[in-house]
Amino acid sequence: MTIFKNILCVVDTREECTNAIERAVTLAENNQANLTVIDVVYRITAGIGMPDGGPISADLQSAVETTHAQKLELLIDPYRQRIPIATRVRNGTRFLEVIDQVLCNGHDLVIKVPEKLAWLDRLFGSDDMNLLRLCPCPVWLVKPQTEKSYKHILAAVDVSDEYPPEELTSQRALNRQIVEMAASLALSEFAELHLVHAWHVRSESAMRGAYMHTSEEEIVAYVEQEKLKREAGLDELLGEVTRQLGQEGTEYLCPKKHLVKGWASKEIPAMAKQLKADVIIMGTVARTGVPGFIMGNTAETILSQIECSVLAVKPPGFETPVR
Repeated sequence: MTIFKNILCVVDTREECTNAIERAVTLAENNQANLTVIDVVYRITAGIGMPDGGPISADLQSAVETTHAQKLELLIDPYRQRIPIATRVRNGTRFLEVIDQVLCNGHDLVIKVPEKLAWLDRLFGSDDMNLLRLCPCPVWLVKPQTEKSYKHILAAVDVSDEYPPEELTSQRALNRQIVEMAASLALSEFAELHLVHAWHVRSESAMRGAYMHTSEEEIVAYVEQEKLKREAGLDELLGEVTRQLGQEGTEYLCPKKHLVKGWASKEIPAMAKQLKADVIIMGTVARTGVPGFIMGNTAETILSQIECSVLAVKPPGFETPVR
């Protein structure tokens, strides 16, 4: 199952971030992983009549970074008796600095509290959305008000075979990653695991159009056939994970399947609310091998509606365009 070995926790020392730090420390303990905690401060630019990089701006930058470093140490100090923790204060644009930290140090997971201002109208702000789109490793955005332990974990998967052949393998690998992470988290949290796949038949409305002359019996049979295909795909995915968990682990976890007819952008947030999900584990990348084409509309629409934590996963082979 999924084991992280080099975790990065991103905090803002001006905001409440205890939940993210606690989850990062606990995960590092359980995985015997390295943990680095960073804060990012914006680069101070010169004022009127003051050249960039001059002694005044350099002194101000140094003072700001020192203040944040002191606050960061106060935050981390209670956890140092549990595991070794590296700390660092970086300066620049937050999401770019986080990605650079990941690329330079080989982190395999980023844990972060969502931006505070984003709670006014949507869960994730611009830095968060950029990390979800561009960060090369999984990103776990931990809701500040979340409980210490999760009770309901939702894994959103796409078992459709309507992808081009070159993308179908990547999509199936992404599904396995999502379910493996969800199963690992559910076992460690003693939580319920829910596998959700939302499906629809693209041609159903057209078949009922005035010019198709398709009988209702034929339409119902076609839709039912598609439903059975999706159900078989969900069973196959669950079977792969069951083989990894073993019979005992599967019986203990007892994952629950949800095959929901409708558009994923609507049904996944609705199911998360209905199940009172503490975290959604889902893919955010539309496809691989196309620089700049990072997040699908469905994923972005789902993320703009949910109110719980999210663990976003990239497919194998994803390369960030950030350098």
